[in-house]
Amino acid sequence: MTEKRLWLLDVLRGAALLNMLAYHALYDWVYVFGHTGGWYDIWSPGCHVWQQYICWSFILLSGYSFTLARRPLKNGLLVAGCAVVLTVVTAGFLPSESIWFGVLHLNAAAVLLSCLLRPLLEKCPAGAGLAACAVLFALTNQVQEGYLGFESLRLCPLPAAWYHTNLFWLGLPDLTKFSSADYFPLIPWLFLFWCGLFLARLWRPRAGRAPAALRPLACVGRHTLLVYMLHQPVIYGALWLWHTVC
Repeated sequence: MTEKRLWLLDVLRGAALLNMLAYHALYDWVYVFGHTGGWYDIWSPGCHVWQQYICWSFILLSGYSFTLARRPLKNGLLVAGCAVVLTVVTAGFLPSESIWFGVLHLNAAAVLLSCLLRPLLEKCPAGAGLAACAVLFALTNQVQEGYLGFESLRLCPLPAAWYHTNLFWLGLPDLTKFSSADYFPLIPWLFLFWCGLFLARLWRPRAGRAPAALRPLACVGRHTLLVYMLHQPVIYGALWLWHTVC
């Protein structure tokens, strides 16, 4: 089976997962258990770039992988179920870190929407689709903050009335009453997912076995959902034990 896989995708997923594990371990250590962060500050430019690399790589690779899935609808429903479990667990056991529409919710919604819109997406030329989605992602990058623009570049404000109904799943949250420890609304992130989908039609790496040095990373990348679901309980449990014993 490994001879038929696109091993580079597995390696890239594995690298993103390891970065996520390190990032979340530091987050829990500093912001959940209250230890001094030193250089780790989620508001610093360096940590922001690190966090965005993890997010971008996961979502792009998810969109790319959609084109390779034999049963995308089943995959989308499985991820949706995992997202519901994540919300129930975080809201029930760690309310301050509740996740209402995180990356799993986004991934499930993006997969299910892409299944529904697949005939239209397949009719769109890959190059034009990639360019359009990249532009839309950049323009709507800060919609949840109330304006069009990318990062700190503010092009124009959006009507405040759009946010009163708190359509947080879409990207129009009422920030006076909505918060989520992990937040990835459809706008802008669906466009990045579709960037990966269109990219897959333009470029396909060679299939085969990963080089020996990269096989552990590829193995991790082949079990993305399992690692994602288990990583926070394992990290939190290990840090709680360390904090309690030491």
